[in-house]
Amino acid sequence: MSNSIRIIAGLGNPDDKYERTLHNAGFWFVDALAKKCGGSFRYEKKFDADCCKVNLHSEDVWLVKPQSYMNLSGGPIRRVLEYYRLTVTELLVAHDEIDLPPGTTRLKQGGGHGGHNGLRDIIQHCSAEFVRLRLGVGHPGQKNKVTGHVLKRGSADIEQAVERNISEAIDVMPLLLDGDLGAAQKTLHTKESG
Repeated sequence: MSNSIRIIAGLGNPDDKYERTLHNAGFWFVDALAKKCGGSFRYEKKFDADCCKVNLHSEDVWLVKPQSYMNLSGGPIRRVLEYYRLTVTELLVAHDEIDLPPGTTRLKQGGGHGGHNGLRDIIQHCSAEFVRLRLGVGHPGQKNKVTGHVLKRGSADIEQAVERNISEAIDVMPLLLDGDLGAAQKTLHTKESG
């Protein structure tokens, strides 16, 4: 049993040229949540983040998109947590995951950054105990091709797989808002393998 989630941060890069790149899968997730809840983002200078308060399954939740670029995501997220007096265990971070194939999504709490610079910066600023929504975008096969892979659009098949995963992840949000990470994991992970 984890704490209930009160802040959902999506990771990505703010420039329009990055909007549909795979590295922005975290932004896609919070954008989809905002759309589902009828919310809209507004830039908050004190955080350097686009923020949107939504009512999700009868709970008030802040959706956050750091505008500091991926590798500096930790500062804005820490400022949001401090301002609202929330702990890192009440934070869900949605991000692209090259170690999972497209069509696979995993939830986990804690752990390392796995080479993801956005996670590395959040861990440095906030600790590692937040919940992660890992949206699989696949690996290009060679380490030197990873940056090029995530900083461009994926194929139509990959984009559709990520969008499907986002929809499935939204379905388990009530469990996360209730603090039941285990049930959310079981539901999401079983849906994919079934």
